[in-house]
Amino acid sequence: MEAKGSERRAHKRFNVPGATVSVKLEKFFFSRRRYVEEFYPVIEISRSGIRFVGQRLLSATSKVSLKIAIPENDSFMVLKGRVRWTSSSSMANYRYQFGVQFNPYGKKKGLNDPEILEKIIMLEKRFQSDDDKSATH
Repeated sequence: MEAKGSERRAHKRFNVPGATVSVKLEKFFFSRRRYVEEFYPVIEISRSGIRFVGQRLLSATSKVSLKIAIPENDSFMVLKGRVRWTSSSSMANYRYQFGVQFNPYGKKKGLNDPEILEKIIMLEKRFQSDDDKSATH
């Protein structure tokens, strides 16, 4: 039996200092949805998802497109996913926090570009904690 509170995630979560995210709800028929103008702080990211804070409530199960900005990178990482949970945030100036699971990676429509996965793996190697680094060597 698994101990209460044990980690069930398949991929390590890590923090990228200064990373931000802008959110766009997926289109409904012919309506045009735009990215939210604000970029919100990313709390942590992994190969399979992201946790961030924001001001506008997103309902669980909403399909979203995320534009993730990484400091020192000229381009955004754009990923599709689904909101898996929401809760109130204890961070000042942000009312909510969200957990989004990324869609799988692949070349078909609706999947995330495998090149983005490679970028996330590079970020993971760069920003993993010192404890994680010593465990892999």
